[in-house]
Amino acid sequence: MREIGHFIGGKHVAGTSGRSSNVYNPATGEVQATVALASVGEIRAAVENAKAAQPKWAATNPQRRARVFFKFVELLNTNMNELAEMLSKEHGKTVEDSKGDIIRGLEVCEFVCGIPHLQKGEFTEGAGPSIDMYSIRQPVGIGAGITPFNFPGMIPMWMFAPAIACGNAFILKPSERDPSLPIRLAELMIEAGLPAGILNVVNGDKAAVDAILTDPDIGAVSFVGSTPIARYVYGTAASNGKRAQCFGGAKNHMIIMPDADMDQAVNALMGAGYGSAGERCMAVSVAVPVGEDTANRLVEKLVPKIESLRIGPYTDDKADMGPVVTKDAYNRINGLIDRGVEEGAKLVVDGRGFKLQGYEDGYFVGGSLFDHVTPDMDIYKTEIFGPVLSVVRAKNYEQALELPMKHEYGNGVAIYTRDGDAARDFASRINIGMIGINVPIPVPLAYHSFGGWKASSFGDLNQHGTDSIKFWTKTKTITARWPSGIKDGAEFVMPTMK
Repeated sequence: MREIGHFIGGKHVAGTSGRSSNVYNPATGEVQATVALASVGEIRAAVENAKAAQPKWAATNPQRRARVFFKFVELLNTNMNELAEMLSKEHGKTVEDSKGDIIRGLEVCEFVCGIPHLQKGEFTEGAGPSIDMYSIRQPVGIGAGITPFNFPGMIPMWMFAPAIACGNAFILKPSERDPSLPIRLAELMIEAGLPAGILNVVNGDKAAVDAILTDPDIGAVSFVGSTPIARYVYGTAASNGKRAQCFGGAKNHMIIMPDADMDQAVNALMGAGYGSAGERCMAVSVAVPVGEDTANRLVEKLVPKIESLRIGPYTDDKADMGPVVTKDAYNRINGLIDRGVEEGAKLVVDGRGFKLQGYEDGYFVGGSLFDHVTPDMDIYKTEIFGPVLSVVRAKNYEQALELPMKHEYGNGVAIYTRDGDAARDFASRINIGMIGINVPIPVPLAYHSFGGWKASSFGDLNQHGTDSIKFWTKTKTITARWPSGIKDGAEFVMPTMK
């Protein structure tokens, strides 16, 4: 049995806590490895390595820091097939979907290759009599990232790339469900020229999370996961004097206006609702057709497409989606489908009981479609995180707009329409962080920032884009006046430019 430990100080380290967790093959249900769960002492060992290495890395000029990421991007491209298969084997998503996961992380690494420009400060000559004023951005010191199972390549890179490019050392605590890829990324960073100790990967559970949140030498924490844990991480980090950005759950709506291209909207819903078996924080899980005719046409076109979804293991290169990640996830999703039936929603396509020949013990859930869902139902309020799409019928545009506006979550939302006025009004009024106009999954590119509103996000600064540079650095402002500009005598009033 393969045993996965940690990556500390530039090398593999076996776990010493005596605790471990199983890593499953979601397609077969078989245990394929065990992963060590770190103790407080092991987290502290990673912090000590980071603390020793960080000052020299921070003093390295930004061009040289950027060169590490230029090389890392090259290595990601060279090793793409190996990395994608490694990801798929533990997560279950298709290999092509895994490549997309890695590429979206790679794009953030490309963005931070511009760190010499991104980390520049500001300068004002003659801000006052013989006074110059300037600001500089310096690293926070040691940052940490706590990442989820659903994007084990992309989200770690969204965190560690800007943090390290800014001159910080980094402690990554990935999901224990699919831990192999994050360790491989750390190996490639060393190969790209990163000094040992700057990127440490420590596997673990809540004990490791709490050790990170209370460690006095960690200055900033980034988290992605469920909303209850995001609240906990944000509050605990703040109470321990750390800055934090925490991203939680979602219930992403897609509004389909009567004038929308229905074939385009249906194809968008299929990919956004059922891709990666719905295990995406930006998955569309609620379709909101405006008007009964629009709703009827939408459901009529969706049903045969859902029924013909090709579901298979990651080794099937023709599969549209694979299994969900664990047996617990499988049971939870099926339980929520049961709940939707109990609540009176119409289960138009039932994905329960799906079995794949030769993979009967795998965690496969068939695509499911509910119609006539109402906002009071649990299946509407809860993030199902599986291949389940709910149709909530709206009488008009205002009623459709009200649904995502009133929902607890505010991660992403989309509208499908040919009407520019409706699209512009929608983008202006909606209280959601990321908006798609005829785009189903509006995840911004690396040079813009990613982040939701309401209970989907805690903290003032988002991931990647220029927000990430601000989050992983502190601003220092210097006011300078040299002796030739200094007047004789003490000044007892508040200095102003008057």
